[in-house]
Amino acid sequence: MSTIDERLAELGITLPTVAVPAGAYVPAVITGNLVYTAGQLPMVDGKLPATGKVGAEVSADDAAGYARTCALNALAAVASVIGSLDRVTRVVKDVGFVAAAPDFLAIPSIVNGASDVLGEIFGDAGQHARSSVGVALLPMDAPVEVELIVEFA
Repeated sequence: MSTIDERLAELGITLPTVAVPAGAYVPAVITGNLVYTAGQLPMVDGKLPATGKVGAEVSADDAAGYARTCALNALAAVASVIGSLDRVTRVVKDVGFVAAAPDFLAIPSIVNGASDVLGEIFGDAGQHARSSVGVALLPMDAPVEVELIVEFA
């Protein structure tokens, strides 16, 4: 068992199957020593666990959990193109989008769901730059979406 697989087991995390793209794109691409993932929704077994706006139909706590799921989906996409998450040397950037009700301002706290799990899995190598963006609507009316840029060796 690899080091990251052991860490995932300690955390009780099983990486999901790579989500099937909802359009004309691939889940992740490699350029040089970087992997760029497509935006990942919080799909669980091929379905969204919730739809709607954070701060209206979706609670902040649930949305942070969905951001975590998005990050795990992104890591599954990374693993699919580099073979093993043990090859990850650094999570470079986490970009999180939150479909927010007009009066919901805690966008960064939602994206913390993704950032926190990356730190739990990769330790110091999981510390990353980040953008947290509030939007009016995401694909399939998802409450959150996350994409990653990951360096590997």
